Amino acid sequence: MVAGVAIGHVAAPVRGIIYMVLGSALYTVNDAAMKWLTAGYPVGELLALRGVFGFLPLLYLIARAGGPASLSIRSWRWQSFRSVFVVASTFLFITGLNYLPLADAIAIGFASPLFITAMARPFLAEQVGWRRWSAVAVGFVGVIIIIRPGGEGFHGAGLVIVAAALVGAVRDIITRRITATESSLATSFFTISATVLAGLATLPFGWVMPTSQDFALMVLCGILIGVSQYLVIESFRLTEVAVIAPFKYSSLLWAVLFGYLVWGETPDRWTALGSAIVVASGIYILHRETVRRRALARV
Repeated sequence: MVAGVAIGHVAAPVRGIIYMVLGSALYTVNDAAMKWLTAGYPVGELLALRGVFGFLPLLYLIARAGGPASLSIRSWRWQSFRSVFVVASTFLFITGLNYLPLADAIAIGFASPLFITAMARPFLAEQVGWRRWSAVAVGFVGVIIIIRPGGEGFHGAGLVIVAAALVGAVRDIITRRITATESSLATSFFTISATVLAGLATLPFGWVMPTSQDFALMVLCGILIGVSQYLVIESFRLTEVAVIAPFKYSSLLWAVLFGYLVWGETPDRWTALGSAIVVASGIYILHRETVRRRALARV
């Protein structure tokens, strides 16, 4: 809530943009910290410990929202399905993140909106016109340019991130189905709980006792996830999706910065070109979806 107090006098749309940029930055800091930690710890252990400390900011928000009553769940089945895909996408992304430059992984992860659009008709009964299909095709060309299969810079972890984006798209489609009946707090609490349990299930396969410094970093990751989720949710509450969503791509700028400062990573020209194509395709798809919704609203 510090950010909310500091900029509380700013108009709601501007506050929404600021929250999205801050939330995206914190998400990227979390990804950078997780990339650092994957070099020495199993992914399951990281998910479990990060999830435990992710409860801290969530518990504060639950208390503000009226306590346990705010955690009422109406569709246990869909919440369970969603949690399975959340755990799978997170596991895949963090696994791939260990082997790729931070900016490459996040840029490939932006393929998720492309998958969502491709699956909109069969899963959401949404009509997808030729413009959006064209944008999807162009966006996947951008992903291929980043991964460069068969090229000198190819690494199989890029395909793992693509799989994470695909699974994440299914997660987001399920999220669209349940937002009308499920609160954001209830969904977040259920998801974090499932992530912690899934991480704990990997305990028999070997955990590593963290050092005090790494443990502090794990605590930080949990808090960052909780705070960043709150900021992003608040940004969508304050500002129209068409205005706020493009600022989510600011994550890529933060990823380039942190990748350079921590690992000395500099995206090559192919990664830069592919990233630009993926981002442009995602923003155009968002624009076409906004046009479609406004047209339906006038009917």
